[in-house]
Amino acid sequence: MAKGKINVSVENIFPLIKKFLYSDHEIFLRELISNATDATLKLKHLSSIGENKIDIDNPLIEIKLDKKGKKIHIIDQGIGMTSDEVKKYINQVAFSGAEEFLEKYKDSAKDSGIIGHFGLGFYSAFMVADKVEIITKSYKDEPGAHWVCDGSPEYTLKKSDKKDRGSEIILHVSKDSKEFLEDARIRTLLNKYNKFMPIPIKFGTKEISNKVGKGKDEKEIKEIVDDIVNNPNPAWTKKPSDLKEENYKEFYRELYPMQFEEPLFNIHLNVDYPFNLTGILYFPKISNDINMQKDRIQLYQNQVFVTDNVEGIVPEFLTLLRGVIDSPDIPLNVSRSYLQADGAVKKISNYITRKVADKLNSLFKKDRNGFEEKWNNIKVVIEYGMLSEDKFFDKAQNFALYPNVDNGFFTFEELKDKVSKSQTDKDGNLILLYASNVNDQHSYIESAKEKGYEVLLLDSPIISHLIQKLETSNEKIKFTRVDADVVDKLIQKDEKEVSKLNDKEKEKLKNIVEETVPKEKYTVQLEAIDSNSAPFVITLPEFMRRMKEMQQSGGNGMFGNMPEMYNLIVNVNNPICSEILNSKSKTKKERLINQSLDLAKLSQNLLKGEELTSFIKRSFDLIK
Repeated sequence: MAKGKINVSVENIFPLIKKFLYSDHEIFLRELISNATDATLKLKHLSSIGENKIDIDNPLIEIKLDKKGKKIHIIDQGIGMTSDEVKKYINQVAFSGAEEFLEKYKDSAKDSGIIGHFGLGFYSAFMVADKVEIITKSYKDEPGAHWVCDGSPEYTLKKSDKKDRGSEIILHVSKDSKEFLEDARIRTLLNKYNKFMPIPIKFGTKEISNKVGKGKDEKEIKEIVDDIVNNPNPAWTKKPSDLKEENYKEFYRELYPMQFEEPLFNIHLNVDYPFNLTGILYFPKISNDINMQKDRIQLYQNQVFVTDNVEGIVPEFLTLLRGVIDSPDIPLNVSRSYLQADGAVKKISNYITRKVADKLNSLFKKDRNGFEEKWNNIKVVIEYGMLSEDKFFDKAQNFALYPNVDNGFFTFEELKDKVSKSQTDKDGNLILLYASNVNDQHSYIESAKEKGYEVLLLDSPIISHLIQKLETSNEKIKFTRVDADVVDKLIQKDEKEVSKLNDKEKEKLKNIVEETVPKEKYTVQLEAIDSNSAPFVITLPEFMRRMKEMQQSGGNGMFGNMPEMYNLIVNVNNPICSEILNSKSKTKKERLINQSLDLAKLSQNLLKGEELTSFIKRSFDLIK
């Protein structure tokens, strides 16, 4: 058996690093600014523990564009490097100076905010540059160093006459990356990746106006000032006790400058054990279109933007929220673009879920009326969470609301108490009637209310799935949509309508109707209902309707193409049914049946196209 050590050829690996290190070449600026930030934070840390006696003042990072020379300069006032350190940190691929620093000062530097871990970020420069220079001087009393590399394994390293502490990275931008020499492009990248970096970042200058004097003597004086493009101290890095409601709103506007609606409320995340995580989540007004709402939470690692695709860290139902999550403990791969499966991530996800549930419960208890007012704007998140997260489902029993069609709100326990005596079937099941659209189901709602039944309004896009879970979790509870079947057939009443037709007459009526309506689409059922009710009522069997709704909302075809089959309930007590039965004219019978059928279809929003045109024409003929 042979053993050995794999030899990695620098000549072969360097082109791969240059071309494939990151999936998106624009990442180079984030990585180089992250390195500059680390260099500055290292210097600050050494000063804080007394190892650095020099006055560091208020260091910043500067980005300069030289369009004529086709160069980008990234300049910091950080710790700098000696020639030996350049050899150690730059010439050794994947050797992380940040990692070494954190190990050396592990007791005091764990909360320093240092970013880098992989030692590869610097090489992202070669994705956009033909040549890279480093001009650097250490905070130690040693000569500066000047390193130059053209993207091959060859480099030069010589002394530099640089006088100031810190490093300057010079990128000689390649022809196919000249877009990065445009001010607007660089500003876009700085705003995307470096908006909240902990060290001030200067890019260009801006002109501001100040007015001095009074009245006629008032003058406008223009002043050129450095343009700091980031906010080094965003709200999530501060203690909740130091922030007021307006501070949270201001930060929301900073995150989403094009979002004009204020958030409904926020949740401040702040935990340091068993993992480190800070952040602020906002509940916006959420529409029923779930897919339009996602990917608005921003993930940061030590204030460096990573991604706005946070699935895996944040439970999927909370991706409908907005805000920021920042954690150095979230494991990322080299590109910092995709999360790795990790136990720490699951703990973070569970923490966020629990924190959100606790906040919602607190809001419900403190101000129920206010919570009810917000319900329609937050219900999709809560119902989605109840459907997808069992632990959230359990906690949500305390604050999830079930509104009725008259704007009343009930918790599930309150609802069961309210309808327990009046809405049970022959098997003792509690029947919860609900509507999904007040306008489309108005006649059914009114009919149910006249009989004293409670009708809920459940109209979110995932309600069919949630109902299934609620029924599974609660024995003897059944949800039935108000137009899904004849209410009196499901709910046992002391008094029942008596049929005005005998059995022979009912059989004859059924045969007449079945000869006229399409058998492949309607199952004819005769029922004795109030004579004031419609002659025909169309219902969809509850099971079939749920299957169709689940298919439409993401069933992935598991139910196949459900056929269009309906129940046609014929109200034998309606006078029109007696007229159909007793009429001598076949034409009149067919006209009355078709007109009654179309009216039933119209109430269910099923009458369209050619059928609607025929109905209108027939209605005019009847009027004549």
